[in-house]
Amino acid sequence: MNLSQLHKIADAANRELDGAPAQRVIEWAVDTFGERFCITSSFADAVVAHLASTVAPGVDIVFLDTGLHFPETLDVRDRVRELLPVTVRSVDPPLTVGRQDGEFGPRLWERDPDECCALRKVAPLARALDDYDAWATGLRRDESPTRADTKLVDVDSGRAKIKVSPIASWTQDDVDSYVARHDIPVNALITQGDYGSVGCWPCTRRTAPGEDPRAGRWAMFDKTECGIHR
Repeated sequence: MNLSQLHKIADAANRELDGAPAQRVIEWAVDTFGERFCITSSFADAVVAHLASTVAPGVDIVFLDTGLHFPETLDVRDRVRELLPVTVRSVDPPLTVGRQDGEFGPRLWERDPDECCALRKVAPLARALDDYDAWATGLRRDESPTRADTKLVDVDSGRAKIKVSPIASWTQDDVDSYVARHDIPVNALITQGDYGSVGCWPCTRRTAPGEDPRAGRWAMFDKTECGIHR
């Protein structure tokens, strides 16, 4: 489909799904795209994975295994794989961290975090999404100013895909309530209260009380997103 067709689909879906529960948004995506739809997850928690499993058991959950994740993040991935009726796809970058060090110099994330994210997240996701026409994220409008305009259904113009954010309108209280109600796996770094958001370990720091949840991401740089959400 071309971008014009995708925009028509997204516009119609946003009108239809305005105010709909998250499960209905995922149901729409599954009905529309079938097996050409996947969930992506950073496994800060398993909320969207759990939502999807109730609507479409066996749905693909795409995880970008950068080789730089905290053990706590990989633990959530493994628990989801064990506990939920979903298919977890761990996607590796073409370069190991060691080979990246050899080609680009050690600790690229300290010198050029955009390039590191491009190599270890953006490019691998683009390859993984070749298998799909639509993908879902866990983006929420209340997470940061850069996400305040997140739509339930949008067009990922760079990849010519439909992008779905079923919990865009949720608050942190909504997330916490869902987690408690369904005993959802959550990254231990978050439950311990030290981190508001968890990414790769070299570029994630603890957040202070009252700070924006994403203040600990790339804190030494003028950078708020990895480049996946453009």
